[in-house]
Amino acid sequence: MRFAAVLLSATLAAGSLPAQQAETLADIRQDLSVLYIEIQRLRTELSTTGASDVLLSGGTLDRINAIESELQRVTAKTEELEYRIEIVVQDGTNRIGDLEFRLCELEPACDIAALGDTPRLGGAEAPSAAPADPLPGDSPVPAGTELAVGEEADFMRAQEALNDGDGARAAELFAAFRQTYPGGPLEAAALLGEGRGLEAAGDTREAARRYLDAYANYPEADAAPEALWRLGVALGALGKVPEACVTLAEVGARYAGDVAVTEAQDSMAALNCQ
Repeated sequence: MRFAAVLLSATLAAGSLPAQQAETLADIRQDLSVLYIEIQRLRTELSTTGASDVLLSGGTLDRINAIESELQRVTAKTEELEYRIEIVVQDGTNRIGDLEFRLCELEPACDIAALGDTPRLGGAEAPSAAPADPLPGDSPVPAGTELAVGEEADFMRAQEALNDGDGARAAELFAAFRQTYPGGPLEAAALLGEGRGLEAAGDTREAARRYLDAYANYPEADAAPEALWRLGVALGALGKVPEACVTLAEVGARYAGDVAVTEAQDSMAALNCQ
């Protein structure tokens, strides 16, 4: 997963780091402050607010109905808090991984390839999605994946802009989508879509960054093979042909049988990769 990060850090960040080092350190301090505040908010929610509001009175049937109603309320509240905490954990883990990468860039002796995957905040495994009704038509996610209200519609709106050839608009909509639904099941596909929009709008360097994020952070996602292929193509367009050839070769090595393998092979031929 980390080989693409090594390639892109060497090509996209090279030459500009010394002039931006002070700003980068300031960004890191700011991100750490945000994470600290989020953790403090979660700790606050674990504290009680006083006496319980649960009141049980009346006959047996009334008390049973009251208990059932209260259980439903508590269950709904628990699910809401669980979702909020999971979003914070996912976002915090991604931010810490980004901080590790950026700090490593600032250290001459740091080996980015040796960083490894960032452990999830709290040390727990990511929860599996609860089963849901299959999504209709050409859904961007597999059937049975649970989405937030309006999530698929917002994604398809951005996808339509991309299909219509409006790259700048598509990139804007995909970026807004990722802000609205951070760490959701469509995150990798949204990164890929945003990269394609940026590339269509002429910003190949930023497009390459989105492709890298999609592959490096979600290597098992359906969008990962295409993201890796497009990353290789973008590197070639940026004049980094050796790095592009290594990246394109990795598509077949990691995702044998995927349609992106054929695309990567064609791209390697176009670049005269050995």
